[in-house]
Amino acid sequence: MSARIADIVGRYLYLTVSGVEYRVYYEEAGQGVPVVLQHTAGSDGRQWRHLLEDPDFTSKYRLIVADLPFHGKSLPPVSESWWTGEYSLTMAFFMEFHLALATALELDRPVYMGCSMGGHLAPDLALHHPGFYRSVIGVEAGVNSHGMERVLKWWYHPRLGNDTKPAQMYTLCAPQSPEAYKRETIWAYSQGAPPVFTGDLNYYLIEHDVSETAKDIDTSKTAVFVLNGEYDWSGTVAGGRDLASMIPGADHVTMDEVGHFPMSENPDVFKRYILPVLEKAAAG
Repeated sequence: MSARIADIVGRYLYLTVSGVEYRVYYEEAGQGVPVVLQHTAGSDGRQWRHLLEDPDFTSKYRLIVADLPFHGKSLPPVSESWWTGEYSLTMAFFMEFHLALATALELDRPVYMGCSMGGHLAPDLALHHPGFYRSVIGVEAGVNSHGMERVLKWWYHPRLGNDTKPAQMYTLCAPQSPEAYKRETIWAYSQGAPPVFTGDLNYYLIEHDVSETAKDIDTSKTAVFVLNGEYDWSGTVAGGRDLASMIPGADHVTMDEVGHFPMSENPDVFKRYILPVLEKAAAG
């Protein structure tokens, strides 16, 4: 009996961002239009594995997903005394990381697709770097996520175990999503370094805000697509609609029967929604 082996290939890339060299782990699969994927806060690229193993995607697209520095297999930089400070993800670093990644891999006007904090990054990239990406797709994206900043201090606290974060992430999943996939999704949250989730929320809850600038995004240079899950109480459908309505020419899709992590909690349902969006996004 022959072994069943996925076609996903993993590599390490030495990537310089803001003058610091990071050893970045990334995986890719497929051929065609390049699509760069971004995981959610506090997690890693494993969230996208279902797409990378699906020939309906890999036959048309070159899917690439990296673990952000400090996440997954992308370790902190050895050249910095990072333990003397507090990890905090900024919009400037987040954008520079993705520009550097696409440039290093020599991607020709790729599609960008991210979820949650990665979804928020979609309009920020389109706004600040028009034309670099042919399209951006913000899954569970919104105008901002203000209003929950008070919880930040509790996500890195000695009285909270690593079961707390995944327990709350479970509540962001839809009841219809297969139990095994919901459990797989939150499993990654139990493995992240304690300060990383809180640090990521600096961008997600505080820095990201396009309430005054979304109108300035030029969709003739970078097309914008926004998708939100019916059961997502963080990246709500209403918030996604507001974002798309502010961006001239942007598209919005409401995804029934999924929550905050559609690509991992219910990949079959997500596939029905994202395949036609990707087709449009690839055309730019």
